[in-house]
Amino acid sequence: MLFAGASFGLLVAAAVPAQQSTGANPALPDKLVVGDFSGAPPGSLPEDWKALIFRDIKSHTRYSLVADPQYGQVVRAEAAASASGLVHKVSLDPHEWPILQWRWKIDRLVAKADPTRKDGDDYPARIYVSFAYDPARVAWYERPLYAAAKLFYGEYPPQSGLNYIFDNKSPVGTIVPNAFTGRVRMIVVDSGEAHVGQWQSYQRNIVEDYRKAFGEDAPAISGVAIMTDTDNTGESATAWYANITLHRAAP
Repeated sequence: MLFAGASFGLLVAAAVPAQQSTGANPALPDKLVVGDFSGAPPGSLPEDWKALIFRDIKSHTRYSLVADPQYGQVVRAEAAASASGLVHKVSLDPHEWPILQWRWKIDRLVAKADPTRKDGDDYPARIYVSFAYDPARVAWYERPLYAAAKLFYGEYPPQSGLNYIFDNKSPVGTIVPNAFTGRVRMIVVDSGEAHVGQWQSYQRNIVEDYRKAFGEDAPAISGVAIMTDTDNTGESATAWYANITLHRAAP
């Protein structure tokens, strides 16, 4: 169910559009920087990335902009039995911007992480992509729940989400439902000790991943978020996130 757990809070916060894209436009660039951390004022997080705080979690992950010798400025996330995120709200056609690229680095794995369990839903690094609510895609009996959420939060929660994670042991390529809600899929893009302490680059086709995860075409993108969290396991982890970009086609 979408309306459950921390995943619902994150998706709700990512629902409001900040910019509009309505189809192919040759005047647009081939790359869209949705996370311009290197271009932000020194020491200040980008204004278009907002803190995401969960009402039932009292201890929050600390996010700050720090200097990095490779990538200029990056976001550092420090979690200690805590959870919170940073979210950038957008409204974009995934078919126009299908390729997601990012870099991150972690200092350690979350030993007790397990994407199939609520008490294991912690990761040193995550990238969320949320997708806009479309009533035509939702069963009639779920629509009142979305309407109630809009009344409560002032906006519709997204319909679904992809959650790219750095896991401790699951094989890369694993896709499983989130432990809190079947409307979010967890996709393992890195796993194990091999890349701990190293910057790693990733490229994903959002449209293809959505079809693999949900068996249908992707709705409009409503938000992109980063999150480092250890509230369920009680562990600690630090991650660094460099710029996040969307591309019309694979570079």
